[in-house]
Amino acid sequence: MTPRHAPRSTSRWRRRNIVAASAVVVASAMIVTSAVLLAPHAQTVSGSPLTDLAGNTAQFDGPQPDPSASATPTGTGRFQSPSVGLDVPLGSLDVVDNELEPPGFTSAYWVRNVGVAPSDSADGTVFVVMHSLRNGGQAPGNALIDVENGRARIATGEAIVVDDVAYKVVDTETVDKTQIAHDQSVWADTPGRLVVITCLQRPDGAPSTENMVIEATRG
Repeated sequence: MTPRHAPRSTSRWRRRNIVAASAVVVASAMIVTSAVLLAPHAQTVSGSPLTDLAGNTAQFDGPQPDPSASATPTGTGRFQSPSVGLDVPLGSLDVVDNELEPPGFTSAYWVRNVGVAPSDSADGTVFVVMHSLRNGGQAPGNALIDVENGRARIATGEAIVVDDVAYKVVDTETVDKTQIAHDQSVWADTPGRLVVITCLQRPDGAPSTENMVIEATRG
């Protein structure tokens, strides 16, 4: 992640609200939700406080993730992007009622009922979603975006590893949140393909209006 400001002490972090917008996407609908990093009285999921990668307590700004999504915050694999220093647990979740809500701010999540599993990546597209945070928060998606310049931090040709399967980035693009559901190029189910989606945050700290879509292929 490339923060907009110099690192703050924990006390400064706790004095300022940091708001997140998740990449909530499905092939037939686009639903945007948000979350807030607050202290000290944060909401919890399954009784445990939510934190970002810097350890700051987080809470959802709206409803909690639907339990029927059966989201698994961490699995047996990792999501790694060495060129930007990202190495986080790889969880998984389902689309429920045309909605995807990553349940936390420290993992990437592959989508179980859209595309294929990472272990079956030779047969189709693996879709991975993750949170990014605005106003100085640190979530996995922040490592992949250059907020000041409105583009991806990860470059074409660089590596992404998902559950020990290596990919090379072939394209990055920004897609308006209102249009991504209808973008057939995003949702194409192609053997050996990876699509990573997170919110592209804005330099002014206002709510995100675009998604960053990173496409990669095996090999």
